[in-house]
Amino acid sequence: MTKEKLLVIIGPTAVGKTELSIEVAKNYNGEIISGDSMQIYKGMDIGTAKIKEEEMQGIPHHLIDIRDPSESFSVAEFQKEVRTKIKRNNL
Repeated sequence: MTKEKLLVIIGPTAVGKTELSIEVAKNYNGEIISGDSMQIYKGMDIGTAKIKEEEMQGIPHHLIDIRDPSESFSVAEFQKEVRTKIKRNNL
């Protein structure tokens, strides 16, 4: 059985995770799955420092703006979505 390889970048706010993730994705032809619990919500752009489309530099980003703030989203749902993205996109 072959295990899927996954790189996770974590750290506190404003240390450069976004820029690093884009550079890594460019170098390895990868995509980015956001793990931010608030960036999944539409319209919560400023308080979450959500990446803007022009900042993505053409790198696909997943799990951003997928729910309305009135909708709940559990850890179990997050895990299911991430696993689906990894399998579907061969991330």
